[in-house]
Amino acid sequence: MTSSVDADIEKRLLLDDDDPSTPHHTANDQRWEYATNQYTQLEVDDSETTPLSRPIGTATDETDIEATEEPKSYRLPTEGGSIFASFLNMANSIIGAGIIGLPFSFKEAGFWMGILLLLLLTVVVDWTVRLLMYNGKLAGRATYQDLLAFSFGRGGLIAISIFQFAFAFGGMCAYCVILGDTIPHVIKSLVPSIDQLPIVWIFANRRLCITFFTVFVSYPLSLYRDISKLAKTSGLALIAIGVIIVSVVIEGPKMPAEIRGSPDQRFTFANDEIFQAIAVISFAFVCHHNSFLIFGSLKQPSLNRFAMVTHWSMVIAFVTCFILAVSGYVVFTDKTAGNILNNFPADNVLINIARLAFGLNMFTTIPLEAFVCREVLETFFWPNAEFQWSRHIALTTILVLISLTVSLLTCNLGIVLELTGGFSATALAYVLPPLCYLKLATGSLFQRSKIPHWACLVFGLSIMVISTFYSLQKVFTPQYDLPLDGGNSSSSGGAATCDL
Repeated sequence: MTSSVDADIEKRLLLDDDDPSTPHHTANDQRWEYATNQYTQLEVDDSETTPLSRPIGTATDETDIEATEEPKSYRLPTEGGSIFASFLNMANSIIGAGIIGLPFSFKEAGFWMGILLLLLLTVVVDWTVRLLMYNGKLAGRATYQDLLAFSFGRGGLIAISIFQFAFAFGGMCAYCVILGDTIPHVIKSLVPSIDQLPIVWIFANRRLCITFFTVFVSYPLSLYRDISKLAKTSGLALIAIGVIIVSVVIEGPKMPAEIRGSPDQRFTFANDEIFQAIAVISFAFVCHHNSFLIFGSLKQPSLNRFAMVTHWSMVIAFVTCFILAVSGYVVFTDKTAGNILNNFPADNVLINIARLAFGLNMFTTIPLEAFVCREVLETFFWPNAEFQWSRHIALTTILVLISLTVSLLTCNLGIVLELTGGFSATALAYVLPPLCYLKLATGSLFQRSKIPHWACLVFGLSIMVISTFYSLQKVFTPQYDLPLDGGNSSSSGGAATCDL
């Protein structure tokens, strides 16, 4: 009986669909029809099963669709990582080596202004990361490069290539500097008489130590074609960051008065290098280049689920960065170095453990950044060329040698973070996401709902220009030296001299 009734209902529905004039609509049907119409008016389909990278075409029939679209492989809803796994990946991409310079950013901005900037930039980065995924949905693109190319053509591809290359290359230079800040101090504390020993004395010399480990450890690892062989070291990175935070919190209050900073500077509201401080914080917080990968790895990827990932990741990142920045700055204030570990004596055991963990992590972090630089060059200059070992080796060698040369010319980590953060991180985080939205979204460019996007765009452009200008001014007009051995040198502001 039930089956015959269902068949009759189905038959009536089919007849009604064929004849729109049939008066069979009920109140429920009207509500269903209204809801459907409302859904189709949405600018973007946020369904969990919609592929982010679906092609946008103009085919009008099934034959055209088959001819214009390549076969796509669709992931099952049960595949992919959980929200917690994606949260760990994003938190790891934020809480990286750049965190080591956050106390220095407080020195530049002032204590209370530093806290305010850290809170403000956390909120802005959280918003722009989610905006970037929304832009990807609007454009039907699954990478940052494809999104810019879709939005602005060849010019967009050039822009994103420049900024991504600059960010990764600046990271390579910074991490080579960190090698010189960490390994020689540890080796010298373990073997105080190493200067008198043949051959091995090079490990106590900053420049020779950077050269040795970069050429014989990081360079061979950089020649890998598969980045997944190095990705498993992210656990070591988190451990190193944890050790650094614990060591600074514990050892900072124990430091003698002669290497501490001025107590009068401890709780200043604002200093005169706010723009440079924003650049340093931005370098630490930028994770936009990894956001598409994290979104794509999420089980049942949707903007709402990704928002949970970003919110929790930013909260953890803020707490972690706040603890390290405040605990380091309140001790060393105006003497805070670009690398907070350089403010501590060379023979401090706990700090040396942090230096060792951090330095060892640089061995694999440098190759990761080299991989990004090489891929940007390959994609831009040889997008359709077959792989060639000669080109692969040549690009890797040039990248490693140039970053090594930069690290040998300066040991001022702060200036490297400022330049990289000011020029590229601000563009990736504050300029390009709202710019893409203004290009892709419908309606007037100056409607009220787009005011936050314009504000973010103007903010990012201002920081990029002003911070880069002042940072370059520091490079060419050095005035101070960075403390390298627990405050033996004067307070920092410009290019550093290297004692080791």
